[in-house]
Amino acid sequence: MTTSPATKLTSTAAWKDLTTQFELIGKKHLRDFFAEDASRAEKFSVEALGLLLDYSKNRIDSETMERLFALAETANLKQHIEAMFNGEKINTTEDRAVLHTALRAPQDAVVMVDGENVVPDVHAVLDKMTEFCNQVRSGAWKGQTGKSIRNVVNIGIGGSDLGPVMAYEALKHYSSRELTFRYVSNVDGTDFAEATIDLDPAETLFVVSSKTFTTLETMTNARTARQWLLAGLGGDSSAVAKHFVAVSTNAEKVKDFGIDTNNMFIFWDWVGGRYSMDSAIGLSTMLAIGPGHFRDLLAGFHEMDHHFRTTPFEQNLPVIMALLTVWYVNFFDAKTIAVLPYDQYLKRFPAYLQQLTMESNGKSTTLAGDRVSYDTSPIYWGEPGTNGQHSFYQLIHQGTHLIPCDFIAFANSLNPLGEHQDYLLANVIAQGEALAMGKTKEEVEAEGTNADLVPHRVFEGNRPSNTIMIDRLTPSILGKLIAMYEHNVFVQGVIWQLDSFDQWGVELGKVLAQKIIPELQSADAELAHDSSTNQLIKTYRKLKA
Repeated sequence: MTTSPATKLTSTAAWKDLTTQFELIGKKHLRDFFAEDASRAEKFSVEALGLLLDYSKNRIDSETMERLFALAETANLKQHIEAMFNGEKINTTEDRAVLHTALRAPQDAVVMVDGENVVPDVHAVLDKMTEFCNQVRSGAWKGQTGKSIRNVVNIGIGGSDLGPVMAYEALKHYSSRELTFRYVSNVDGTDFAEATIDLDPAETLFVVSSKTFTTLETMTNARTARQWLLAGLGGDSSAVAKHFVAVSTNAEKVKDFGIDTNNMFIFWDWVGGRYSMDSAIGLSTMLAIGPGHFRDLLAGFHEMDHHFRTTPFEQNLPVIMALLTVWYVNFFDAKTIAVLPYDQYLKRFPAYLQQLTMESNGKSTTLAGDRVSYDTSPIYWGEPGTNGQHSFYQLIHQGTHLIPCDFIAFANSLNPLGEHQDYLLANVIAQGEALAMGKTKEEVEAEGTNADLVPHRVFEGNRPSNTIMIDRLTPSILGKLIAMYEHNVFVQGVIWQLDSFDQWGVELGKVLAQKIIPELQSADAELAHDSSTNQLIKTYRKLKA
C-alpha cells in the first residue's frame, strides 16, 4: 500500500477526542453503566459465524465506540485491509506481501502476488499433503523395516511449533488415536530425549519444519533425530528418506540431509512463521485430524477472513476487539491482557497467542522509522479455566493492575460428563460478573462480616472483560478463533502504525549466540564481551570441564 507519511498518531483529532472521552468516563464504574441502560448487553454484543462476542462489560459507552471507530477510519484501516488481501507488500521492512489469507482461500479465488495468482500453488500443496497424509494414516506408508508409521514427531520452533502443537491439542478430540504425536522445539536436549524415549524408530516419522533448513534449534534437533533413527535401524542412511519429510523451501539442503525432495512440502516468503499453521507447516495437524477436518479448519479461517474484510467496523469482531485493546493500553495504561479459555482442549491457545501478538506488535518504531510515543502490544497470557481461578485470578480481582480479560466458553462439551459443563459455564459467567460488578463495602458489611475482615473482602470491580460464547469446539470454530485474533493483531498494528509482520527483535540474540558457541567449546578462544558475559562463558567452561 503506497501512502504518504502517516500523521503522528497522538496528533490526530480522533486520538484527541478519545483523550477527552477518557477524561469523561475513565473512572465511571461498570455498575453505573449497566444501571443506566437495561439494554446494554444487547447493544454491546455481536453475533457472527457462530460466535457471540459480548463486550458489554467494558468501560465504554456508545460515544466511546463511535470515537474508536473514528480512529480506525483516521488510520485508513479499510485501505490497509484491502492492501493485505490484495497481496500488496505491506511488510515494508522485508519488502514482502502478507498473504496467510491466501492459504485458506477457495480454489476458485484469485490472489495476485507479483503478477501471479498464488491460489493454484496453495491448493497443489494441499493436495500433495492430502495424498501423503492418507498414505500414512492408512498404513500404506512403510518405514525402512516394512512397518507402518505409528509415531509422528514434529521438529520446529516458533511458528513451526506453537501453531501445530496448539492445533493438535485443540483438536485432539478429532485426531487419530492410532498415531502418537510429539513436538520438539527446544534446543535443550531434554526436549528431544523425552519426546522419543518410548518410541520405536521403525515406526517413527519426523516432520522437520524450517523454511531455510538452517534454523539453529530445528536443525540441531533434526540432526539428533537422524542419529537416533540410524542408531535404531542399523545405520543404513537410506532409512532417512522413509522416516523424514521436510516442510521447507530449500530443496538443496533438504536433499543434503537425506530427505527425498518429493517428500518436501513448500510454503512461501509471503507466509510469516506465526501465521503459517494453515500452510504445509500444518502437516502434522493434517496427519492427526485427517484431510477432511483440516479443510474444515481452513474453511473456518476463510469465513473469518471474509467477515473481517467485508463487515462494517461496528459489527466486525476483530476490529471491535482490537479497538478495545487500544482503548485499554493507551488510555487506561493496561500492560497485559489475559486470554482465558474455558475448555481444556485450548490449553495451549494462550501460548500460541503470545507469539502471534507480541512478536507482531512488540515494536517501538513506526513504519516511518520514528520512535513511538505511546505503548504498543500488551503482554498476552493465560491458562484454561477453572485452573486459573485457583492460581492468578486473585490478582485480576483485587490486585493493583488493570487486566482486561477475554473469556472463551463453549456451551457444549466434546466430552459431556454429568454436570461438569454446567459447573464450568457457571464459573466463566460468574467470573465476568464478579470482575465487572465487584462487591461493595456495604454489601460485605450486610453479610455480617467481622469489621476487621471487611476491607479484605471488598471487590472493587470495574475490571473489564469480553466473553466469547460458542456452541462447541470444532475444526471450523478453531479456524475462526485463530483468524479473529490474527486480524485483531493486524488492526492494532495499523492503529499504532507498526509493521506487524517483521520480527527483527529476535535476530540480535541469535547472531550473538552463533559467536558465543565456539567460545564455549574452546577454552583458548579469546573473549571480548562485557565483563558479565565473559564471566558467564568462563564459568560454563569450568563447570563443563
